[in-house]
Amino acid sequence: MTESEKRLEILQKKLLSDNNRSISSAIISLRNEDPFKGAIVLLTELFDRANDAYIKELIRNFMNDLKEKTARAEIIAELSKKYKPDTLSMIASSCWQSGLDYSEYSMDISRVFIESEYLVALECFTVLEESVSGIKPDLKKQIIEYFDKYRGKSTDEKNKLIEALLSILI
Repeated sequence: MTESEKRLEILQKKLLSDNNRSISSAIISLRNEDPFKGAIVLLTELFDRANDAYIKELIRNFMNDLKEKTARAEIIAELSKKYKPDTLSMIASSCWQSGLDYSEYSMDISRVFIESEYLVALECFTVLEESVSGIKPDLKKQIIEYFDKYRGKSTDEKNKLIEALLSILI
C-alpha cells in the first residue's frame, strides 16, 4: 500500500465516523497536508450525505480555497456524477471561487449545465463565463454547437442563461 493510499484510508475512516469533532478535525487538517488523490471524492461524498451545516461549510470552504491545478480533473469528475443539486452547486461554485482555470474542461461543465437544474446551471454559467477567454477556438465552436441544440428546449430561466452564454461565447 502506497503512502497516498494509507492517507486516504485514514481519512476515509475519520470521515465515515459518527463523531463530528473527528470529521471536522480531519477536514481542517487537510489544509495543512500535501494534496492526495481521492480526498476530493471523499469530501464530496460526505457533503452529499451530510446534514450538519458546520461540516458542509468546512467542506465548501476547503473546496473554494483549493489552488492545486492537479485537483481540477478530480473536481470535474465529481461534478459529472449524479449528486444532489446542492452538492453539484457547491462543486461548480468551487471551480470559479478557487480562481483556477477550468477552460479546458468547458465542455464537461457545459454538459453539467444542460443536465442540471437551474441553480447548478447558474454556477456552471459563472465557471464558463470566467473561463471564456481561455477556451480554445475549436472547443468554443463545439460548445456553441452543443448549446445551439438546446436552445428553447428548457425552462425560461435556463433558456435565458443559454442565450447569455451563447452571446458570451460568440
